Amino acid sequence: MTRQARLQRKTAETEIELELALDGSGRADVATGVGFFDHMLTLLAKHAAIDLKVACKGDLQVDQHHTVEDVGICIGQAIRSSLGDKAGIRRYGHFTLPMEETLVTTAIDFSGRYFLVFNAPIPAQKIGEFDSELVEDFWQALAANALCNLHIVLHHGRNSHHIAEGIFKSAARALRMAVEPDGRMTGVPSTKGTLNS
Repeated sequence: MTRQARLQRKTAETEIELELALDGSGRADVATGVGFFDHMLTLLAKHAAIDLKVACKGDLQVDQHHTVEDVGICIGQAIRSSLGDKAGIRRYGHFTLPMEETLVTTAIDFSGRYFLVFNAPIPAQKIGEFDSELVEDFWQALAANALCNLHIVLHHGRNSHHIAEGIFKSAARALRMAVEPDGRMTGVPSTKGTLNS
């Protein structure tokens, strides 16, 4: 089974073309017009070992919000589509990642239900030209559309760039673990028999 998705999203605010392959090698080809966000998406692809291609034209003359949120929506939808009925996956993933003075833990469950706990305050309002509050908005959009439980916890950290990078790397590693095939689990990893409702 090829676990990949291709989708397009066009609104008055953004126009997005996206390709995602869960069983990739970490290749990224991303162009959103937001440099720091491109950097974070590249980290996401690398550490999740997914192949990710994103082309986004957004209303950056307004601000970065629509671009970041809508890309999160699309990645979440692509992950959900790529997982199908979720038979044979680990379902759960977790990773604690050090990034110099920063330590972040992410835990994920592809339960078919959405919930986000984001306990990772970023001290600076801006990271370069990037609005740092959009880190949470991205993961909220991704989790809501992938239909997963996602918990992101910052244990400690000082540098806002390191915190954001630690979040993306930690979440990527947790995602990688959760979507990996489980050699001991052939069916859907739930006593309900489904993870799609």
